[in-house]
Amino acid sequence: MEITIGVKHINRELTLEVGEDADAVVAAVTEALAKSADGDAGAVLDLTDEKGRRVVVPVATLGFVEIGAQTPRPVGFGAL
Repeated sequence: MEITIGVKHINRELTLEVGEDADAVVAAVTEALAKSADGDAGAVLDLTDEKGRRVVVPVATLGFVEIGAQTPRPVGFGAL
C-alpha cells in the first residue's frame, strides 16, 4: 500500500510502499500524535517500507498522511 506524507515547510512529499494494512498505519499515526499531545516534544512517526528503508518524521512537522487504496490496481489490457 502506498503512503504519502506531507511535511510542513517542505515542498516535496515523502512516498513509500508499506506491507502493512491501512489500520496498522492509522494506528501508528494515531499513537505518534497521542505522544505529541501528551507533551512528548520528541514524538516521531516511524514507518518502514517494503524494501526495508526506514522513514522517521517528527510529529511536530507532519502536514498530512495519505493512505492509498488496499486493493491493487489491475495491470494490462483487457476488455470489460
